[in-house]
Amino acid sequence: MTLHLIRLPIRLSALARWGAERGWVPGKSGAFDEGRALHHLLSETFGKGMAQPFRLLVPPRANAGNLYAYSTVHAAALRATAQTIALPEHLGVLDLSALEDKPMPAIWTAGQRLGFDLLARPVRRLNAPLEGFAKGAEIDVFLAHILHHYPGSAQDSHEHSREAIYLDWLAERLAGCATLERAATRLTGFRRRRVARGGAGPEGPEATFHGTFEIQDPTQFAAMLARGVGRHRAYGYGMVLLRAPNRPVPER
Repeated sequence: MTLHLIRLPIRLSALARWGAERGWVPGKSGAFDEGRALHHLLSETFGKGMAQPFRLLVPPRANAGNLYAYSTVHAAALRATAQTIALPEHLGVLDLSALEDKPMPAIWTAGQRLGFDLLARPVRRLNAPLEGFAKGAEIDVFLAHILHHYPGSAQDSHEHSREAIYLDWLAERLAGCATLERAATRLTGFRRRRVARGGAGPEGPEATFHGTFEIQDPTQFAAMLARGVGRHRAYGYGMVLLRAPNRPVPER
């Protein structure tokens, strides 16, 4: 199976209007969730899971952005599917004429170092109740760490590194396919964001990582690229964009 990296320009104002027509603005979450809108738009245009995981990149103050996604089919096949099944309003949001793709390498090499850019939602579901959270609740891995190691404590969470705990979480998710080079990896962006999932609007962490890893198992690495990392992969999180490897951060 060949994996393709696709690029598709998105008109943001048109996406918001399309979401509003569906009653998603502002919605029960109190905010427009672009990830949810894009999930449905891509599924209805190309078929479920055909452009997933994905990542929307938008320049500051711009009204248009580029959606990148991994797909098992090339751009021409996606375009043909869209021309067959997409509704006219879908084509007002997506610029199909500019849809393009690049085949990813068919073979990866153990020991190969690669840089990456990743937007993720570092959360976990609880296997048991924890400090007021019910079993099955989805919470920030940083909060889960604090509550697990300091139950009932008023200890200041600022004494603990969010970056270190998030890197532990990421290394866990990559285990078996790639080894995270922690000295060359940083948490470069963080915010809390409310998303729309069904009738709920859970708030949670949104983290951007820039770093380097080394391929451990080529087969599992290829599967990880196609699958994505972490939860909410169908909604714009978890896509690993490859970059040139970083130099290790010098020891202080």
